[in-house]
Amino acid sequence: MNELLGWVSDHQQLLVWAGVVSFVVFILSLLSLPWLVAQIPEDYFLPKKRQPAEWKRLHPAVRILALMGKNLIGYGLIVAGLLMLFLPGQGILTLVMGLLLVDYPGKFRLERKLVKTPAILNSLNWLRKKAKKPPLIM
Repeated sequence: MNELLGWVSDHQQLLVWAGVVSFVVFILSLLSLPWLVAQIPEDYFLPKKRQPAEWKRLHPAVRILALMGKNLIGYGLIVAGLLMLFLPGQGILTLVMGLLLVDYPGKFRLERKLVKTPAILNSLNWLRKKAKKPPLIM
């Protein structure tokens, strides 16, 4: 116990910064998640195989930049969601939004499986209702 108290007193600056970062990520998630959830088309999870997004038909340079930006934001949300499982914030919702943004093999199957979980679907539809969007169709 004395070792823990000694570590805490030796690393007060680190703990303060961790608290500040946690607070900033929490505020950013509160502001961005409702908007991101509202951007999901209501029939996104309906087809067995997803249709290509409109941005994938753009010029290759624009498509690569968009893909890099989307994946960078997605990985940031995944990291923030993992942190928010232990720090204040909407960890599970942030993880789901990160997983929705990042491209990887088997993504669509995983998305459908996650969103079929009643707690996640209810949370997503609650955010969509607040944004005056129809609920997601499964």
